[in-house]
Amino acid sequence: MIDIHCHILPGIDDGAKDTSESVEMARQAVSQGITQVVATPHHKNGSFDNALHDVLKKVSELNSDLQREGINLEILPGQEIRLYGEMIDDLDIDLLTVNNSGVYLLVEFPSSHLPRYANKLLFDLQLKGIVPIIVHPERNREIMENPSKLYQLIKEGALSQVTASSVTGSMGKKIKKFSLDLLSHNLAHFIASDSHNTTTRPFELRHAYETVEQELGTTMRYMLQENPEELIKGRMIDKDMPERIKKKKVLGLF
Repeated sequence: MIDIHCHILPGIDDGAKDTSESVEMARQAVSQGITQVVATPHHKNGSFDNALHDVLKKVSELNSDLQREGINLEILPGQEIRLYGEMIDDLDIDLLTVNNSGVYLLVEFPSSHLPRYANKLLFDLQLKGIVPIIVHPERNREIMENPSKLYQLIKEGALSQVTASSVTGSMGKKIKKFSLDLLSHNLAHFIASDSHNTTTRPFELRHAYETVEQELGTTMRYMLQENPEELIKGRMIDKDMPERIKKKKVLGLF
C-alpha cells in the first residue's frame, strides 16, 4: 500500500516531534503493509512553512535513517499546502508536487469554509498542468453542509482525498457516513492516513480499505488502492463521473 498524506518528517510541523518518533511511525506503517509514504508537512497554513528544498532535504535524511534502522519503507516528498492567493506565482519555486512529479498537488482548505477564490485558483492550477487534490474535504464544515460545493470542484477537474480515520469511524459516525457518501458518489479518489503520530493520529489505512470493501465493495477498494500507485508516478488515475449528494445538510458533526 502507498500512503499519500502523512506527517512523518521530524520536527517541522505538528507531526513527528523528532527522528525517534518518525522511526516509530515508520514501523507502524510497515506493520500495516505500507511500502511508500508521501511526507506532506503543512505549508502556508499560518503556523508552519515548509518550502520545497527544505522538504527534499528532510526526506533524504529520513530515508537514510530508516535504511540504517533496517525499516523497509520509502519516504517520498510532498506538501500539504493551505490554499492561498499567490500559489500560482510560487509554483516551481516554493511548492512541491506529490513525489516531485510536477503533476499532483495536495491542497488544504480552512476547516470552516471554502475561500471565495477557491474555484478560480484550482482551475488556474489546472491551466498550469497541475491537478489539485483537495485533502480531507469530509472535515470541512462548508462542504459538510453543502456537498454540491465539492461536486462543482470535482466536476471542474479537481480530485479529493479522504482520511482513513474518517472512513473507519474514529472521527465519529457522521463523518464516517459522509466520507462513504463522498466515495460512493465519486467525489473522493484516494484514502490516506494523515497520520501525525502512532497514538492519537495513527495509521489506519488497512482498516479503512477493509471498511470500504465491506461498505462499498471490492471494486471500489482496489481502485482506491491502485490510484496512489498512478499518482506517485504522475499518471492519470482511475475515476468515474462525479454525482451530486442529494442530502443538503449534515448536522451535529461536532
